Amino acid sequence: MSTSQAGPSQGHLARILGIGFGIAVIFGGTVGVGILRLPGEIAGRLGSPSLIVLVWVIGGIYALLGAISLAELGAALPQAGGFYVYSKRAFGAGPGFVMGWADWMSNCASIAYAAVAASEYLAALSAGSNGWSAWIQTGAALALLAFFCGMQWFGLRLSSGVQKVTSSATAITFLALAVACLLHPRSAVLDRFTAFADMGRPGLSTLGLVASVIAVLPAIVVAYDGWYEAIYFTEEDTDPAKHLPRAMIGGVLLIISLYLVMNLAFLHVLSIPALAMSKLAAADAARIVFPAWSGTFVTVLSLLTLLSLMNAVLLGAPRILFAVGRDGLFRGAAKVGAGGTPRTALLATAAMTALIIASGRFDEIVGVAAIVVAATYTVNYVAMILLRVKEPEMARPFRAWGYPVTTVLVLAASVAFLIVDVRADPVSTVRAGVLLGAALPVYGWTRWRSRKN
Repeated sequence: MSTSQAGPSQGHLARILGIGFGIAVIFGGTVGVGILRLPGEIAGRLGSPSLIVLVWVIGGIYALLGAISLAELGAALPQAGGFYVYSKRAFGAGPGFVMGWADWMSNCASIAYAAVAASEYLAALSAGSNGWSAWIQTGAALALLAFFCGMQWFGLRLSSGVQKVTSSATAITFLALAVACLLHPRSAVLDRFTAFADMGRPGLSTLGLVASVIAVLPAIVVAYDGWYEAIYFTEEDTDPAKHLPRAMIGGVLLIISLYLVMNLAFLHVLSIPALAMSKLAAADAARIVFPAWSGTFVTVLSLLTLLSLMNAVLLGAPRILFAVGRDGLFRGAAKVGAGGTPRTALLATAAMTALIIASGRFDEIVGVAAIVVAATYTVNYVAMILLRVKEPEMARPFRAWGYPVTTVLVLAASVAFLIVDVRADPVSTVRAGVLLGAALPVYGWTRWRSRKN
């Protein structure tokens, strides 16, 4: 009897997902408010539409190369757990646990970010938003976490269906704004194409332009983070060898297209100086094309992206603990409910996320998570290359296009981004080192408990 029909089981997930869910969870786990906020910051630093488009293309290529490489690992090792599974296979149980620990913690931080930011937008929609205190907003964030946790408790069919709905609604709303901008008449003061010939701010040297582009790329990469979300669900896919590569590559191409269309839409209705001064480009663009209800439109759009992000990441994170539990560490985490949800792992993820939300040290935690994510990328691209060498006979239903060139390129870029993050935020680097180091005694303790039991 399948886990979708029986009571709680140990170590078995329901194989009910398809390519539609894979694309939806990648879209939902990637597209956040970054695309609404970043265009203004990027315009201020680069001062040229051509460079703005260029950096979003570069970031998209980075994500696409990553998707091509990880799709090979996911199709070859179609197990829940994602990065934990690949690192364990390449480097052994201990390093695998460290990567799983780091990935799980960064996922919890992402859920907390989405919950806190969503509570702020809920406050903006509330008639009494001016009276919302920090405590009320924290309570609202915890309530959102409890809502999604409760929904996922009832099973994968419900939560995966909700993911498809939220991702579709988010995409449609983004496209509605983009189309409205692109159809809006341009102001006479905007030069439609000549700005694309301008290669940056006046007086800035070529070296300065290159430095400016490099400086903004880490933020662009963060905006694309989440493109790998489907790897956590390969064990629940009806045909992971076929669906995962299509979902990952197709999902990334969809996101690249959306990001480029949104930037072109903003540039269509906003001049570079106006865009550079904008803290929320979508709001300023909507104010032009939807003057009567622009504020509500952008608030709803932002809220949709965050709720979709929250559900997607909260779906994936428990699968990491589930995989660890099935390997004999945190055995209770391997228990699966009747609907296909690893319920103990879900509760543990919700508890850690709630602690992050309640801590009030949100910016510090996000800074640590950014470094951990860059390190996770780097380690797993190395893992892919190492497995090609160590296990050449491993069945690989999908082989990374252009290997080894494509994988080496994305590995080099990941190392570069990690170095930039470390140099830019040494305090968060130390904290990230402590977080990773803490995994070792936890691993030792769980191994001891496993042997004892």
